[in-house]
Amino acid sequence: ARDAVGGAERCEAGGMACAALLWGCLLFGCSWGPGPPLVGAAALSTATYVLDDAGGLGRQFDGIGAISGGGATSRLLVNYQEPYRSQILDYLFKPNFGASLHILKVEIGGDGQSTDGTEPSHMHYENDENYFRGYEWWLMKEAKKRNPKIKLIGLPWTFPAWIGKGENWPYDYPDVTAYYVVSWILGAKQYHNLDIDYVGIWNERAFSSKYIKLLRYTLDKHGLQQVRIIASDRLWEPISFVLLLDSELRGVVDVIGAHYPGTKTVPNALLTKKKLWSSEDYSTFNDEVGAGCWARILNQNYVNGNMTATIAWNLVASYYEELPFGRCGLMTAQEPWSGHYKVEAPIWITAHTTQFTQPGWSYLQVDGHLEGGGSFVALTDGLGNLTIIIETMTHNHSQCIRPPLPHFSVTPQRATFYLKGSFYMVETLQVWHSRLGFESGNSSLFQQLHPVKVCKGSFSLDLNMDEVYTLTTLKTGQKCGCPEPPAPQPFPSNYKDDFNIRNPPFSEAPNFADQTGVFEYFINASDPGDHVFTLRQVLVHRPITWASDADQTISLIGNFQWVNMTVTCDIYIEKQCDGGVFIAGRVDNGGIYVRRTKGVFFWVFADGTYRVTGDLAGEDILMKGLSGVRDNVWHTLTLNIQGTSVSGLLNGYPLWENVTISKPSNGWAAIGTRSFEFAQFDNFHVE
Repeated sequence: ARDAVGGAERCEAGGMACAALLWGCLLFGCSWGPGPPLVGAAALSTATYVLDDAGGLGRQFDGIGAISGGGATSRLLVNYQEPYRSQILDYLFKPNFGASLHILKVEIGGDGQSTDGTEPSHMHYENDENYFRGYEWWLMKEAKKRNPKIKLIGLPWTFPAWIGKGENWPYDYPDVTAYYVVSWILGAKQYHNLDIDYVGIWNERAFSSKYIKLLRYTLDKHGLQQVRIIASDRLWEPISFVLLLDSELRGVVDVIGAHYPGTKTVPNALLTKKKLWSSEDYSTFNDEVGAGCWARILNQNYVNGNMTATIAWNLVASYYEELPFGRCGLMTAQEPWSGHYKVEAPIWITAHTTQFTQPGWSYLQVDGHLEGGGSFVALTDGLGNLTIIIETMTHNHSQCIRPPLPHFSVTPQRATFYLKGSFYMVETLQVWHSRLGFESGNSSLFQQLHPVKVCKGSFSLDLNMDEVYTLTTLKTGQKCGCPEPPAPQPFPSNYKDDFNIRNPPFSEAPNFADQTGVFEYFINASDPGDHVFTLRQVLVHRPITWASDADQTISLIGNFQWVNMTVTCDIYIEKQCDGGVFIAGRVDNGGIYVRRTKGVFFWVFADGTYRVTGDLAGEDILMKGLSGVRDNVWHTLTLNIQGTSVSGLLNGYPLWENVTISKPSNGWAAIGTRSFEFAQFDNFHVE
């Protein structure tokens, strides 16, 4: 192999040298592989593969992307200070820099819990429209700023309560739901100059054919013919079967999007002749195994399943790590208070495809299975450029979170590629290489190696296990690095927020992670005193849910490892008679598990009573009594947790003490309300 590399370099010297080396070129191609020769190289399995466009091309490539939302996965990203926030965004979106994503898919916030928190709707109530809530507008603009060609997708997980008129279902009034979704698309354009390219139906829940048709009609009526429809963001069936039966529906659905397809599709999906996408995939802890999962499915979703786009959940792990699916992002940015972030291996695995392809390129027609295990894809822009991506991920080093992965084996192998058709004249291919180091712990990620010389239309490559290669005619690839970010730090042990900000850049206060309900900055026009600027819980009805939202509202903050703490907050109950609010510590759960949240909860109610409970549901009562608290008056609550002993103060005076607790032993601080009701919070302090 080493001799052949030398031969390859001499090959390009021209006529005589190449003629002399012809035998070597025919025998080995120009064989080549990085690093030391493989042990037992003589016993390598060998196979040949032909890349040819003469008989036409395969499916059009639609891109690689990632999801922000489903839910609140970018919550902590917005609070990063510069320059760190821009560096993170560059790693995700800037072309030829890092992940260089082609697609950004965001949640159309619907006020409900959608995995790691709630995202606010642009219409909490029927007569309410606000296109500046949350952070997805901002994120889409930042993505477009870096890559004007990035494709944008919107998809709802939950819907505000008024859509269902009392029912937990968005399809009883399909015209209302279509109007609501189309208003989000119109608002994106009107207020942010964002063109949404694709819209989905209802994430991982039932679809309604009537609704999809009405959505297309409503889009067209508002001049949004260019917005394409993806259905149904669940499984291949029943959508594929229904499309085959219903020609009108087939005319309005542009893409079949399946979730976690395990690189496989179904016959009906192929029969529809529609674009097939893995519209949500990955969702795996972002270590080397997560990178192996991502490398394998990026290739094999096409090789096995004809899928022309793969979209990762999620874009960046910017939520408290102890929430569900912690660190299941392409990179990690969960410490805005320190500025620390980590560019994880999946970012560089992404780059192997995204930096050397673009939506609109085409796959070559070739069976991309390698004989020794692993896979390859080849793509072209139709203008002479060629990109080949090879992966040799082993089973145990590439398991995704779902579905289960059937056993397969990968062995070291020599692959010889023959370039034919318009690629026959290619002389040199740039080489980018990653090796995921599991035993050694030393991974080599997205390194540029010496170009490979193509001799008489062929070259050979020695492939080891757990490697990714990109071979490409493009010379634009770059591995860009920012200076090292600051070192990690725990959440500040003494943290205050008085919410006194006249024109906040975002609707939510930093670091508060809403788990049921929506907590927004509020200007209290009727209060000329100390509480003009507050944080207000604004939902008064339970949304159309995707997960099991709590019956109470709750927003978390702080460090999950906290044991002893004092939480103080001014509170204002707005709901008469049965309104109520709480402050809490050692809160142990959130996300899709929010209903089972335990902790120490100090409640006060508008009827003048108080309670101390060991759970959010309020069923585990540790103490209760009279407080004298009433609605529409400001009060100060203090909760002090030390070891197994808990006490509470009202307006600075002891209200209850000597309550004993055993579990949970640690957790976040939190604020919230008894039901979906207006309430305000001010001068929050945790120590």
